[in-house]
Amino acid sequence: MEQLPPQVREQVAQLQQTRQQAQMLSKQKQQLEMNLKETERALDELSKVGKDTSLYKSVGSIMVKTDREDAKENQEERRENLNLKIKQIERQEERVNKQLEELQAKIQDVLQSQQPSGEAG
Repeated sequence: MEQLPPQVREQVAQLQQTRQQAQMLSKQKQQLEMNLKETERALDELSKVGKDTSLYKSVGSIMVKTDREDAKENQEERRENLNLKIKQIERQEERVNKQLEELQAKIQDVLQSQQPSGEAG
C-alpha cells in the first residue's frame, strides 16, 4: 500500500469506509425487517382476539391494560414507521453501493494506468 500514490491510498481508505457503511446499513435493515415481522405477527394475533379479551402492553417495566383497537392502532402505526425506515435505508444502500462502484472503478483505472503497457497478464 505504501507503493501506491497518496490519491489512490486515500481512495482505498474511502472504499473501506464505504464498505463498512454498507455493512452497517445492511445490519440496520435486517433489524428493522425483524421488527416488522414481529409487528405483523402481533397484528395477526390481534385479529384473532375477541373484542372482550383483556390485552396488556408493556410500558417500561410494567404491564398496562389496553383495548384491542388501541393495540391494533399502535401496531399498525409501528408497521408504517418501520416500512418508512426500511425504504429510507434502502435508498441509502443504493447511494452507498453506487459510491462503492464508482470508487472501485476509479481505483482500477489508476492501477491499470500505472501498469507498464505490453505486460502480459
